Amino acid sequence: VQLQASGGGLVQAGDSRRLSCTASDFTLGDYAIAWFRQAPGTEREGLACISSSDGSADYADSVEGRFTISRDNAKNTVYLQLNSLKPEDTAVYYCATYLLSCRFVTTTQAFGSWGQGTLVTVSS
Repeated sequence: VQLQASGGGLVQAGDSRRLSCTASDFTLGDYAIAWFRQAPGTEREGLACISSSDGSADYADSVEGRFTISRDNAKNTVYLQLNSLKPEDTAVYYCATYLLSCRFVTTTQAFGSWGQGTLVTVSS
């Protein structure tokens, strides 16, 4: 089980970016999927999670109102829309299966499988 995050790049503060999460060997819709990020020298930070049952989403306080998670089961893809980006959002972003209820999205020990992340760099 491996997920692939893509869509990162260099953006300016205030810009938006949409990240995508895909998997080639399993159905994302069968799992709760979460996004987390990690900047150099910092701990993983859980950001957003979308449930498998009803598509409901939960967010960390740090990104609530700026980031939006969604899923397109027909495309086997989960998205993370990043709006109003700030320099402190600079990090490698990963998507992962999530092993608890999504309301625990900031519990980083609950991330299951993930793969290669995608770097988002926000310049001021």
